[in-house]
Amino acid sequence: MAAGLLFVLSEQGSVPAAEFHDWYDGEHAPARMALAGVHTGRRFRATDGTTPTWLAAYDIDLDVLATPAYRALRDRRSPREQAVIDRLAVLDRRVYELIDEHGSIEGSPPVVVCTSMSVPADREPALHSWYLEEHIPLLHAIPGWLRTRRYRLADGDAPTFLAFHELADITPLETAAYRHATSTPRRDELMRSVTARERRVFAFHRAFEPAHRS
Repeated sequence: MAAGLLFVLSEQGSVPAAEFHDWYDGEHAPARMALAGVHTGRRFRATDGTTPTWLAAYDIDLDVLATPAYRALRDRRSPREQAVIDRLAVLDRRVYELIDEHGSIEGSPPVVVCTSMSVPADREPALHSWYLEEHIPLLHAIPGWLRTRRYRLADGDAPTFLAFHELADITPLETAAYRHATSTPRRDELMRSVTARERRVFAFHRAFEPAHRS
């Protein structure tokens, strides 16, 4: 059973904040957390001054997205949910399949850094070897860098590869070690072949408990 990530960016648009959060926290997220195969659900708020402001990240078994129960959530939305979604400025849904995982964390990460990129197919081996041989070891030598999970895009409009970094706080991003990890000759050479790239920073907002237990 393939492990995956349901990654949804949103911007509330004309929906008042109170209505937006009441809908998401009271209806939308709990409905997903009730499904077997949805293991964690967390919301994050952007701290990088960029929109979309909100990120929802669910750790899932990818098979759950093909179940009738999940499809019903999208195909038969409640009138309230449809009314909110119709007024959102952004609803950007992406599905990723897990490639590898490094480090560990208990509970919810205070800060996440989400870096995604695409490279030509013939440069993908170089991308993976750079991450595994240099970039991740350098990042995980920084105190407070807790876990990195890498994913390949399975559905959605986004760069192909996502690195989902979980941090204890923002301070690792302010260190000389981080500046070194993001400016090595090997990294600079690889970046010249990148065809699309996104980098976002978010702070933890809220976690949701699954309604089921294995």
